[in-house]
Amino acid sequence: MLDSVQYHILRSIAPPKSRKDNPSPYGGQRSKLSILMGDAFFTSITGKIVVDFGCGEGSEAIEMARRGAARVIGIDIREDVLNVARQKAEAAGVQDRCSFGTSATELADVIVSLDAFEHFARPDEILRIMHGLLKPGGEVWVSFGPTWYHPMGGHLFSVFPWAHLIFSESALIRWRGDFKSDGATKFSETAGGLNQMTIRRFEALVAASSFECADLELVPIRKLQPAHNALTREFFTAIVRCRLKRT
Repeated sequence: MLDSVQYHILRSIAPPKSRKDNPSPYGGQRSKLSILMGDAFFTSITGKIVVDFGCGEGSEAIEMARRGAARVIGIDIREDVLNVARQKAEAAGVQDRCSFGTSATELADVIVSLDAFEHFARPDEILRIMHGLLKPGGEVWVSFGPTWYHPMGGHLFSVFPWAHLIFSESALIRWRGDFKSDGATKFSETAGGLNQMTIRRFEALVAASSFECADLELVPIRKLQPAHNALTREFFTAIVRCRLKRT
């Protein structure tokens, strides 16, 4: 009964016809890598072999090849986006040092993971795979968010701040079913998946892995920065940025 009431509330707040894909937050002149990692990141990959883990259509892999990486290997499980990435690399003239596939056999100096750790179905397994792809002493540069307790941590389901925490999963999934027809029955089954990643859980996953956390930065939501602290970090952190070292 409560789920049904919540569903009808969601329909009134955000009718199916009103739903539109959100524009990319990385528009403008600066690249996604510069925004998430900082311009100094490119110095760290100069002359190195880099794996772009979850490369999508290859824009970031191509940028890294252009900006000093010796070789970039883009990995993704979707063959359709890999084909697009290959075409983009050829058009950019970097196909000789930028390749794409569903796996990699060459060990890397650096792995880059952007906007992904809140989506992986088995993030612990992903860390194990990343460990196996790195040379001894290699590093993983990670940036992801929003995490689950962020005001928009439910991604599509956050029709207003923290809506994904207020409404039940079943009500939200039913509402989503009015304009998405992929048959998802829970958050983890939606396109891209949502694993409800929190900062605390990510820290626990890293601690249990074969990585050492060399740096961890919790970037606060800009307008809430004065209130960002150890007690509010789960709710007021915009981006989790870290560097993991292979032990």
